[in-house]
Amino acid sequence: MSVTEPVGAAPTVHPVIAVDAPPSPAPSPLVARAAAELVGTAALVAVVVGSGIQATELTADVGLRLLANSLATVFGLGVLITLLGPVSGAHFNPAVTLAEWWTARRGGAGVSARELAVYVPSQIGGAIAGAVLADAMFGRPLVEWSTHDRSAGNLLLGEVVATAGLILLIFGLARTDRLRFAPVAVASYIGAAYWFTSSTSFANPAVTIGRAFSDTFAGIAPASVPAFVGAQLAGAVVGLALVAVVFMKRTTSTDQ
Repeated sequence: MSVTEPVGAAPTVHPVIAVDAPPSPAPSPLVARAAAELVGTAALVAVVVGSGIQATELTADVGLRLLANSLATVFGLGVLITLLGPVSGAHFNPAVTLAEWWTARRGGAGVSARELAVYVPSQIGGAIAGAVLADAMFGRPLVEWSTHDRSAGNLLLGEVVATAGLILLIFGLARTDRLRFAPVAVASYIGAAYWFTSSTSFANPAVTIGRAFSDTFAGIAPASVPAFVGAQLAGAVVGLALVAVVFMKRTTSTDQ
C-alpha cells in the first residue's frame, strides 16, 4: 500500500481463474528501491526549492511566486510518482513510509522494519541533496540555513491537516483498489493544499528538513523544523484513523 504499488508488493488474493496464470514479478532489489527513494526525494526538493528561487527572481508578487511554486511541484511530483512508483512505491516521504510500516504490523500490505530503516534515511539524504542541488543551479551558497520562521500555531495546524489528508488519500486509494490514479490524485492534492492550508502543505518530514538548507522563498528556519515534523507525524496518525473509519471493511447482512 503506497503512492504507487512497487513491483513485488504483497498481491491481493483473487480467485484462481487460470492454472497457468503468470507469476507475480519479482520485487526490485532493496538497493534499487533505496536509490529510487533518494533520487525521487532529491528531485522533488530540487523542484520545490528551485521553482521558489526562480519565482523570486522573476516577480515580487508573493501570490505569483506561490502559483509558480505550486504548479512546478504538481507537475514534478506527478512525473516522479509515475516514473519511480513501480520501483519503490514512490513514497518520498517518511510519514507515508511510517504509515505503511504500521499498516504492515497490523497485517496489511506495507514495508518491513528493514525497509523502513533504509527508506527513511534515503529520503532525508535525498531531500538535503535536492536543496543543495537547487542552490547550486542558481549560483547560491550550497548550504545557507533558512531564516523563514514558520513556528506559528496556525501553521502547525495546517501541517496536521495537510498530512492527514495526504495519508487519507493514499491509503484510501489503496483500500479501494485505485492506486493507478495516484500520480494524478496525489499531485493534485498537494497542489490544492498549497493554497488551502496555512502552511502551504509541506506534509513531508524529509522535505521539511531539506528545505531548511536553503534560505529561499520555499525555505523553513531550522528552529521551526522539529515542530513541523511533529505536526506532520500527528497528521499521519489522524490520517490513518480516518482511513480506518471511512474505509472500514463492509459487513454482510448476516453480520449486521
